[in-house]
Amino acid sequence: MPLLHPDRLFPADPATRAIAKRLFAPIENLPIVSPHGHTDAGWFQENRRFADPAALLIRPDHYVFRMLYSQGVRLEQLGVGGGDTADPRKAWRLFAENYFLFRGTPTRLWLDYVFETLFGQTERLQAANADRYYDAIEERLASPEFLPRALFERFRIEVLATTNSPLESLDAHKALRTSGWSGRIIPTFRPDPVVDPDFEGFRKNIAQLGENTHEDTSAWKGYLAALHAERARFRELGCTATDHGHPTAATADLSQGEASHLFARILAGQGSAKEHELFRAQMLTEMAKMSLDDGLVMQLHPGSVRNHNRALFEKHGRDMGADIPAPTDYVHALQPLLNRVGNEPRLTLILFTLDESAYSRELAPLAGHYPCLRLGPPWWFFDSPEGMLRFRETVTETAGFYNTVGFNDDTRAFLSIPARHDVARRVDCAYLAKLVAEHRLEEEEAHQVAHDLAYGLARQAYRL
Repeated sequence: MPLLHPDRLFPADPATRAIAKRLFAPIENLPIVSPHGHTDAGWFQENRRFADPAALLIRPDHYVFRMLYSQGVRLEQLGVGGGDTADPRKAWRLFAENYFLFRGTPTRLWLDYVFETLFGQTERLQAANADRYYDAIEERLASPEFLPRALFERFRIEVLATTNSPLESLDAHKALRTSGWSGRIIPTFRPDPVVDPDFEGFRKNIAQLGENTHEDTSAWKGYLAALHAERARFRELGCTATDHGHPTAATADLSQGEASHLFARILAGQGSAKEHELFRAQMLTEMAKMSLDDGLVMQLHPGSVRNHNRALFEKHGRDMGADIPAPTDYVHALQPLLNRVGNEPRLTLILFTLDESAYSRELAPLAGHYPCLRLGPPWWFFDSPEGMLRFRETVTETAGFYNTVGFNDDTRAFLSIPARHDVARRVDCAYLAKLVAEHRLEEEEAHQVAHDLAYGLARQAYRL
């Protein structure tokens, strides 16, 4: 039996399922637009084979190692973080022994998709077949068809955005643009290391920013000029968007004098926790004003208490799967920014959330009014079939489909990109089929909406 049922995620009702299948057929193989993610441009620039199955499918994917860690598996056993010298086959066996933990999760859907469609496996992964799986994947990874560029083309990826600090050289992106390869990979400007006073090494980062741009970043004016210069550098390499991972959605609109004074206090190490939050808030408004100048789309990802497991962070560093959602206020938090630039249709600010309770109460009404606002798809803890469906049900009635931006996969796990888009397209078709079956939408309209959700809206929103 195959791992994947052809009707997965479609409605159980036969008539509605038939509509969903008709909607899905013409969009199943549309090109993938991936405007937000965390893959490494160096993979494609070097175009070397991926090291081994564990390095490809376990270590980069916090969905995988987070679940295993919750059940007592140490990250060192998986080769994650500081223990990246762990034996990959042993790590794979441990993963296989615990694969049952992923039952009912979106991770299981993504991995089964990868196992079957890429590696030809039709038996569920378990301890008994762990070595056979490993050897089959290893054999494929050694073939030219599984080099990064070949997979990029096989996945029908039209554009893939990485996420990059202003302090990065972007050398891989530069090399790709002169390589002669036709794949489109672009950077995304993520300024958190130089706009968040709580980011480790913040003051050193500000000094490095000044050295890189030849601006005096010890002064507010020079600091802003340096950020302008870095944004221009990113744009030259195809960047169309910025990304902001702030703990809250707080924004501020200080006078130049107030902002300059606050910056001086922060840089001198004299800022309180409240002033750190105010500075982040001001910088979101500054980024919005810069986007009006240079056209970069803004993305805001608030509401994650990052590195919640302090011991894990101190031992292994950032992004070890210990980021936890928190309630997020958007209505009051965004008002200073929206009062300043919210009525500007030239600005696009895409809002994401980890707080589902905000969908119908705050986010949909805001995006259904302000010209600058769009809603990003369910993110992280809710990029699941149920989360995607809840998003459509709670947002569409107020914001419609066209104040959303389709789907983006937001992943470090390269092989999961087509799997994630497959899930999103199926869930959207299931939702649209219900509207058609209830005579709330004509099937011809549903076909157009399905195409826009899968492809058109992302290209438009991210100016691709």
